[in-house]
Amino acid sequence: MDGNEMINIDDMNYAIYKIGEWENNYEINQVGLSREIPVTKHTITHVKLSMEEIRKSEFDVSDKKVNGFIAIAMQLNPNIQDMEIDDMIELEEKEYQSILEELDALELLGDDESIPLEGEEYLIYKLEKEHHLTKSTPANEFTKQYSIEELRRITDALS
Repeated sequence: MDGNEMINIDDMNYAIYKIGEWENNYEINQVGLSREIPVTKHTITHVKLSMEEIRKSEFDVSDKKVNGFIAIAMQLNPNIQDMEIDDMIELEEKEYQSILEELDALELLGDDESIPLEGEEYLIYKLEKEHHLTKSTPANEFTKQYSIEELRRITDALS
């Protein structure tokens, strides 16, 4: 890979983020638990589609159907494990709407800009279709190292 390679911001084959914090605090929606903040229109579209897919997944818990975000949070987040299911459902909907508002209000890079693929200012993921899913793979060493550290942080938080 050429160390000077540039990628266009409007390239749909990449998801581009900056490391930051969400405006609000989230307990259920894993998008809001991440420190990856989208910086392109295409990345926001990718995030929204991913959220929709997770929300479409349904799981039976007690006598209720819950979406994928709630099911994942029930397993991973001790802060919500003692909540009533109806309260989780209500909180997930509130968080989802809040994240959509935050995504729509983000300051984005211009579609006509380019950034270096090997830079350390942005997290860059290569998007590839695999069957019916979109797989995102770190596109540079900076993003790969960040992803390893993020997984370690999540694992430590769950221990």
